[in-house]
Amino acid sequence: MTQRVLVVGGGGREHAIVANLAADERCTVVNAARNRNPAIIDLVEDHARLDETDTSAIGDAAADWGVDAAVVGPERSLAAGVVDALSDDGIVCFGPTSSLARIETDKTYQRRLMADAEIPGCPTFETFSDPSAAASFLEGTEAPMVIKPAGLTGGKGVLVIGEHLSHEEAIAHLRSASYDAVVLEERLIGEEFTLQAFVANGSVVHTPLVQDHKRAFRGDRGPNTGGMGAYSMADGSLPFVRDADYRAAVEILERTVDALPGYTGILYGQFMLTASGVYVIEFNARFGDPEAMNVLSVMEGSLWDLIIAAAAGDPLPQPTFAPQATVVRYLVPAGYPTDPTEGVIIDTDALADAVSHLYVASVDAVDAGRVRTTTSRAMAVVGRGPDLEAAATAATFDPALVSSDGLRFRDDIGTPAAVEARRVRMQELRADAG
Repeated sequence: MTQRVLVVGGGGREHAIVANLAADERCTVVNAARNRNPAIIDLVEDHARLDETDTSAIGDAAADWGVDAAVVGPERSLAAGVVDALSDDGIVCFGPTSSLARIETDKTYQRRLMADAEIPGCPTFETFSDPSAAASFLEGTEAPMVIKPAGLTGGKGVLVIGEHLSHEEAIAHLRSASYDAVVLEERLIGEEFTLQAFVANGSVVHTPLVQDHKRAFRGDRGPNTGGMGAYSMADGSLPFVRDADYRAAVEILERTVDALPGYTGILYGQFMLTASGVYVIEFNARFGDPEAMNVLSVMEGSLWDLIIAAAAGDPLPQPTFAPQATVVRYLVPAGYPTDPTEGVIIDTDALADAVSHLYVASVDAVDAGRVRTTTSRAMAVVGRGPDLEAAATAATFDPALVSSDGLRFRDDIGTPAAVEARRVRMQELRADAG
């Protein structure tokens, strides 16, 4: 007898999750999302167009479908308590409750938890319930700082003083800001990397390292986005991350899980590797987007095995990952993220014929084979190969298919030259530090 699994969310991350579960004959997948993602709808038995934070509506749909288990994708759904509501209805959930998801949804809580539990990798920080108090603090220091609104910002709310705005502009910004709370923390210089882990019953199972590209334009220029793409290496590591750095990130994740008893689901660590060691930029309480695509596209086996073990109270099994490099590149509306164009029609059938692996994200179905873009990321191509060069070559959109003024993508993500530049930069930072 197959089990009915609800996946909440309709983006590229959720398409990757649905594709994994739908390939398991033990599962029948249903979906609740605010958009009609045709790629997801093609894979599921039922779909309901719902507000992803409406716990009551999602609970009613789950009851109508006879759902046995659920995976909740979006952070806003976790913050709203979708896992809490479904769990109260007796549904097994692979995702944290709203109180445990605070590790992502409340950056003040996140930093204080790390400090109180003496978890390594926590940068120097100050928290403020009033943005004007944060402005006053900045007036008294010349130290390089980063401004982080305490709540969810979709990966686009962090402002680096000296990069996104000057010290004086930062003070003025905070004087006029409407944040409920804000964190100021030391600016870290180095290379970012992501380590995601499956967590349940105190066990922590790690996935390959990934490096995301947040900036909107080639050469890592422009404003931050939700993620323009990411790459991973065939051996699961990254060329600038040493064994000691990897072990430090693993220790940080495991000690964070120890400080969050009962945590179930994905714990995503976004790290900054500096000349003096590994620091935590942030934690997420779910798969990254696009990082889920990198990991799940090479994962051999089913998420269902992890869900079963979590529900049974057993240690999680260690999935295997194919020894292949991956490169993910997002197709986005022109003007994204500051002034995105919407309503561009994309022929998904033509795209699917042109690329090896396509994940559809923030679009709405128009009719068979066509979708309309929203103001967010539209779809991602995933290239796989025995090495990074082969994966990057496979991760491209045919220019003839994306020649519209309304679409673009970053073709430099995951190229061997770009990755080598990051390795050299990290080497130089270490050398300068002595």
